Amino acid sequence: MSVPHTENEVLLTPSEVATLFRVDPKTVTRWAKAGKLSSIRTLGGHRRYRETEVRELLTGIPDQRDEA
Repeated sequence: MSVPHTENEVLLTPSEVATLFRVDPKTVTRWAKAGKLSSIRTLGGHRRYRETEVRELLTGIPDQRDEA
C-alpha cells in the first residue's frame, strides 16, 4: 500500500506499533502484508509505520477496561 509521504511525519518501528497495540511485532508485519496498515520501507528494507495512521487505528479500538 503506497501513500504519499510528508516531510515531517513521525515513523514508528514494528516494535513501537506492537507496544501500542499490545501485540507481537510479527502481528504488525502481518497486518501490513494484509493491507490493514500501510508501511514504508527504509533503504535497508525495514518497515516503518506512520504515527498518524497508527493513532487513527488505535482510536477505533474500544478500551477493554471500559467494557468490564
